Amino acid sequence: MTYKINSDRLCVNRKIAPNLSLSQFFTLVKELGLNKVEIRNDMKSGSVTDGFSGAEIRELANQQTFTIETINAVYPFNQLTDAVLEKTRGLLKDARETGAKALVLCPLNDGTLISNDQTVAALQTLAPLFAEYGIEGLVEPLGFPQSSLRSAALAQQLIKQAGVPFKIVLDTFHHHLYEGAEQDFAGGVDVKNIGLVHLSGVTDARPTAELTDEERIMLSAEDLLKSKQQVQRLEEMGYTGIYAFEPFSSVMDAWSKEDIAREIRTSIDYLNH
Repeated sequence: MTYKINSDRLCVNRKIAPNLSLSQFFTLVKELGLNKVEIRNDMKSGSVTDGFSGAEIRELANQQTFTIETINAVYPFNQLTDAVLEKTRGLLKDARETGAKALVLCPLNDGTLISNDQTVAALQTLAPLFAEYGIEGLVEPLGFPQSSLRSAALAQQLIKQAGVPFKIVLDTFHHHLYEGAEQDFAGGVDVKNIGLVHLSGVTDARPTAELTDEERIMLSAEDLLKSKQQVQRLEEMGYTGIYAFEPFSSVMDAWSKEDIAREIRTSIDYLNH
């Protein structure tokens, strides 16, 4: 059975549009009949808001009757230093000013081991900050072999252990990369604790452990991540939340607005048929 995902459950991550200004990006998403976006702190401008004030971005979103679902991302949330805490405060301030609902937290991804206790302590340190700013926290496990938090099930467990109100981002790319994900998923993931699902596709046939963000494109029947099947399973399990398209490849540097629109439309059609 194919589940049809309504357009009000679809979101577009700004990573798909590296050469568009925020206002151009918003307009494009609106023209596609969608009303949800994710914005980022790693775009070319070096600023979540492209140098505009948060209030101006909020107004821009209001004009388009949009919601800004998240800002991506605090890194590395589980190796808290003064600099990381300062960055977190800055992004929480950006979230509050722009009207973004949530801030994504990504774990250390350089091969350094971080204990579960350290991750729990970091979550407990961060939660009061998020509460102070009125922003939701979303923990995104990264499936790369060198990641310090690879498992969605473990991320849910550590959030519960920390006693904090955060949820997880389930990313179909990172799920595919983590070799224990299927086993974990069967017994350890509760869809009620998923705050967002990131979708991308990979057609590159190199060994899974060698895949990087560079291989992440949009969805198609050739997708080796089987993102469509992952979505269908989540729907069967009762997930009712949002799916955000989040490709990463540098091929998008050459995409025009028309290319981006076509790729999003094609992915939605593939997802729903």
